Amino acid sequence: MSWTRAEIAALFDLPFTELVFRAAEVHRSNHAAGQVQLCTLLSVKTGGCPEDCGYCAQSVHAKTGLKAEKLMDVDAVLDAARQAKAAGSQRFCMGAAWRELKDRDLDDVCAMAREVKALGLETCMTLGMLTGEQARALADAGLDYYNHNIDTSPEHYGAIITTRTFEERLDTLEHVRAAGIAVCCGGIVGMGETRDDRVGFIHALATLPRHPESVPINALVPVKGTVLGDMFDGVKMIDDIEFVRTVAVARITMPRSMVRLSAGRESMSESTQALCFLAGANSIFTGDKLLTTPNAGDDADAALFEKLGLRPLTGGEPMRAKSPSPQRGEGWGEGAPRSNVHSDAAHPHPALSLEGEGEDSAAP
Repeated sequence: MSWTRAEIAALFDLPFTELVFRAAEVHRSNHAAGQVQLCTLLSVKTGGCPEDCGYCAQSVHAKTGLKAEKLMDVDAVLDAARQAKAAGSQRFCMGAAWRELKDRDLDDVCAMAREVKALGLETCMTLGMLTGEQARALADAGLDYYNHNIDTSPEHYGAIITTRTFEERLDTLEHVRAAGIAVCCGGIVGMGETRDDRVGFIHALATLPRHPESVPINALVPVKGTVLGDMFDGVKMIDDIEFVRTVAVARITMPRSMVRLSAGRESMSESTQALCFLAGANSIFTGDKLLTTPNAGDDADAALFEKLGLRPLTGGEPMRAKSPSPQRGEGWGEGAPRSNVHSDAAHPHPALSLEGEGEDSAAP
């Protein structure tokens, strides 16, 4: 599906309640309503990354006091995976603070993927840039997902990182796809970007050759000692409504992808998280920590799920299901027809169409 920037900008510009309503309709056409996927993220190699990502506490350029650690033993990773499964996680994600995967570590990370998968968990890894051969080795080990975020729009990218190009990120995604591994790819908002940058960020994801199976949307966690943490000095650079808008536009433009609330959720109110779920977010990270930053915690998540009437995802993910794809008109999926975003064809309820809007069309 070839979305234009103008179409995506038009979605962002919709009245908030209209945008969330449309996103909820798209979500319910493609996903199980009221179910949220539970994932756990473990840092299997912390600190010492040579990249200069302005948001990251694990960069050697950051002054956070974080010490570099060695790659974890496979057995220690398996212990954490067992705990995650016992807590209800469906997917176990393993992250290493590397610029790229070194061949000397390939056997160990393949063993992690293979053994965690044997526990009955979905596996995901984020290890930096990959070669085609490394991606094939991970696929042979049974890796389900590989995470490699684009971080932000192509235009804003150079303000966030200079040690890796946007194109290099796309190259790794191509290697992952060619190896048959599902793609997990998203980014971070609240890094000083403009609305136009958020449009460009979603556009870059929604116009990939195939939509990512998972799209993590992070809100910047400003860590003191990082470039962005010191620059913003604890000031939140995106309001909650704009964050929910970003989630909603991601859902509409990538209807069958899992949209994950990732970093930054621990500082969101329950109301903001509820709006995100209504707008189509259907995956979260559980536990008290995401790599090196705090997370909401299992108890808080259980209480929120109880309050909102949500339950953990029990079925499969639409983009990985073996059943037929949704029929034309069931959502704005890849290959499905899409009219102008303001038209009645794009919205099944003419009374809510924005075309010809006037006093007679106002809600009571």
